[in-house]
Amino acid sequence: MRQLGASEPELARDALAGVRAYGAAQRPAPSAPKPELARVRGASLRDHGGAGPPAILIPSLINPPRILDLDREVSLAEALAGMGRRALLLDWGIARDRAELDVAGHIETLLLPLLETIGEPPALIGYCLGGTMALAAANLMTCERVATLAAPWNFGAYPERSLTALRDMWISSKEAAQALGVLPMEVLQASFWSLDPQRTVAKFAEFGRLDPASPEAARFVELEDWANEGEPLPFPAARELMEDIFGEDRPGRGAWTVAGRPVTDRIDIPRLHLLAAEDRIAPPETAPAGRSISIASGHVGMVVGSARRQLRAELQRFLDPACR
Repeated sequence: MRQLGASEPELARDALAGVRAYGAAQRPAPSAPKPELARVRGASLRDHGGAGPPAILIPSLINPPRILDLDREVSLAEALAGMGRRALLLDWGIARDRAELDVAGHIETLLLPLLETIGEPPALIGYCLGGTMALAAANLMTCERVATLAAPWNFGAYPERSLTALRDMWISSKEAAQALGVLPMEVLQASFWSLDPQRTVAKFAEFGRLDPASPEAARFVELEDWANEGEPLPFPAARELMEDIFGEDRPGRGAWTVAGRPVTDRIDIPRLHLLAAEDRIAPPETAPAGRSISIASGHVGMVVGSARRQLRAELQRFLDPACR
């Protein structure tokens, strides 16, 4: 806001008013968690109902899983339960229960054992980094099919500006993160803001002009709370993500190994990649190989905004057992 305030003082003023309104907004009581179907250490699969073959929603490590189940209006987990599938949502749990795990370790030690409790080959649906991890897991066990939502695989295809910002953030924070044993969520969020600072400031200015009692204001607060919450990233996972995955693009170069085995995005099962055309977090050019469909939306809006209707329609077609 200071940076933009030098050239756009009115925008900065309105954004500050929006930040104050956001801090003062009323929050509803959190909903009760869904029943736990399986647990491995601190990670769990929660049952969102539905009947039919299992479909597992895999969120990113970086933000809470509730983006996939915010409320009845936009819950992808609830929608999935209405698609002839048994819907299960993975919760990675708290960071201290997985403090020694890198990204590959989360797949090997938590994700694969949880999936093995299902008893039959599941469909995997991974969002953001969860999609990257879902594809890796499908290399190592029998899965029915895999869909990714706004998920990167070719990390070398990120814009150089984004890669430079991430490198600078990691250089400045690595020593402190190693001492803490985690990379705090606040550090990661600052990196996301840096991808589009103008939009970050503008959205708070727009929020400050809304009626605080409106549904639009309530949705903004809900999404911002989600984006700013979340467990810190265990240091080994942060190091692998920043140095091996972003820094060296090991997935995109075919050099990433999980459980001692190379993993690829070219697995021989049905797979679909749903891309957000306006995504700055996982730009479409970073998507895995395979059939893809572009949706006119941003990274989060594709899941909880109006574009969710197209995402759900494409996902339902793909999850039809007849779809190969």
